[in-house]
Amino acid sequence: MAFKKKDNQRFYNPMRRAILNHGMIKAGDRIAVGMSGGKDSTALFYLLDTIRRQQRLGFDFELVPICLDMGFEMELAPLQAFVAELGYQLEVVPTDIAKIVFDIRAERSPCSLCAKMRRGYLYARAKELNCQSVALGHHLDDAIETYFMNFLFHGKMNSFEPISYLSKTELHLIRPLIYIEEKEIKSIVKREELPVIFNPCPVDKKTKREEIKKFVENIAVDYSDVRQKFIMGMEQGTAEDFWQKSLQ
Repeated sequence: MAFKKKDNQRFYNPMRRAILNHGMIKAGDRIAVGMSGGKDSTALFYLLDTIRRQQRLGFDFELVPICLDMGFEMELAPLQAFVAELGYQLEVVPTDIAKIVFDIRAERSPCSLCAKMRRGYLYARAKELNCQSVALGHHLDDAIETYFMNFLFHGKMNSFEPISYLSKTELHLIRPLIYIEEKEIKSIVKREELPVIFNPCPVDKKTKREEIKKFVENIAVDYSDVRQKFIMGMEQGTAEDFWQKSLQ
């Protein structure tokens, strides 16, 4: 690990602040980390492990890396070697998600069903492994893109929460990267040469989210602080700021 002077400012302080602000992790928690092989989840695991090793939260917790075998031909060896080097064993969960979504159901818009099935498998395995929480690699750009997707496509002004309680599974869903921009994730993945596995999904990079990503990037050209203003708006705004229908 090549620690740099500005790493605290770019990664660890925002991550620690997000965790403490929203009560994501408590002493002794056993946290399942969903690892897809993409840059975000790999960076999440790397940063969480560093925070745990350096006791940056003032207490210890456990990490359990879990990867779903979607049924595509994915080379998981680099991911397995990565977590092994940090002292963990990758829990690989076999699934038939790809077969159901693309072959049996032949979904024209497969992302929703795929996401639902992935969550089901991940949460179930996390419970079997006695985890209290599941950590996902959603970052600040994901949050603002979700906000605009909900606004533009559904007329709703909201995004996902930093922490959510899943009553059916009694798990907490946490997003420790919520204050970190995607460009920072890309930089540490490149600098530390973290493994990123090719995504063989046939609709990868061809979704509405990719359109919204470009939309946000264009806004940021003229309003460079749009992401930080988004955090302020989400954390300081209240329902009183919205129009209220008359009860008459």
